[in-house]
Amino acid sequence: MIQVCSRCGTRWNVRDRRRDWCPRCQGTLLAPTADAPDQRWGQRPSAPAVQSGQRTSPPRLPQGYRWIAVRPGAAPPPRPVRRPLGPTPRYATTPQWGLTDHFDGQYGAAAAQAAEVSSRPSVGMVRGTLVATMVLLGFAAVVHIVRYALLLINRSTLLNPWVAGIATWVGVAASVFVLFAIVASVVVLANWLIARRARAFAHRDATDPRSPRVMLAGCLIPLVNLFWAPVYLIELADTEGRLSRLRATIVTWWVVWVFSTLLSVFSIATSFTTDAQGIADNTVATIVAYLVALAALLLAYRVLLGFERTPVNRHVKRWVMVADESPRMRDEPEPVEAKDDTDDTNDTEVPVAVDAEQREPAA
Repeated sequence: MIQVCSRCGTRWNVRDRRRDWCPRCQGTLLAPTADAPDQRWGQRPSAPAVQSGQRTSPPRLPQGYRWIAVRPGAAPPPRPVRRPLGPTPRYATTPQWGLTDHFDGQYGAAAAQAAEVSSRPSVGMVRGTLVATMVLLGFAAVVHIVRYALLLINRSTLLNPWVAGIATWVGVAASVFVLFAIVASVVVLANWLIARRARAFAHRDATDPRSPRVMLAGCLIPLVNLFWAPVYLIELADTEGRLSRLRATIVTWWVVWVFSTLLSVFSIATSFTTDAQGIADNTVATIVAYLVALAALLLAYRVLLGFERTPVNRHVKRWVMVADESPRMRDEPEPVEAKDDTDDTNDTEVPVAVDAEQREPAA
């Protein structure tokens, strides 16, 4: 049995078993035929039949074959094979292709500056730092009060060495923690001030005239920040239109902060004394310095809340009841034209204005 491949045209002798697929190209095999392998269909008739002039019929196709019209010429080129696209891309964040707008001019500079300080600490972080610092200040003040009480007791009674050592080193540790906490609070407040100023000026389509580096230097350098940090804060309040409401709070915080700095310098300068009375006096000065610093932080927290009650991008609107500007209880009389007294022909009376309907007369 012979089967021909419909794709490559190869003739396969399948013997007595029918097959469906070509072993070479995996094409479909046509129906089997019992013709000999050397007998081909479509072969020209023999010479004696042509010479005798007999009319020959077209060769009959074997079972499973049919004529198919194809275009002349070479076979068409094979179709290009598409390359595999590969795995589906995965992104950890949303792609930002084409979603960034670039603006030129003053507004673009303000937006760029606002984006530069977008990584500044949040309001929650600033509040948490201030609260933690105030707690440490209160703890340090309590520790030094206990230490002063032990000094009073030590005037007449000898203290246990363990009690004296614990009181001394706990006070030192509390002072160290307070120092680091105050430095952290100053840094966080400076960064918040820079970010707030950038948002405020960007909301007004303007650029902050002071660079972040200059403001950081003015807020972090000791003694210099006593003069420049409140100036930056007053400029921010003026930009946001809150200066009239926050002026008293800012000035009070400024005065208390300067007084706290002076007390801190005095307590540090007198901490190197060795006599008993000098140690007691330094302990009292340290307690007062801690309490005044706590008051300064409380006022700074109040200033922070004064700014953060209203976001920069939201205006404050208050609805106020206003009385009617032109209330009328009765209609005004119509103007009457003047008449000449010498005209005797016109004896009609001038109409007098009466009260309007559904109106109560005036008292």
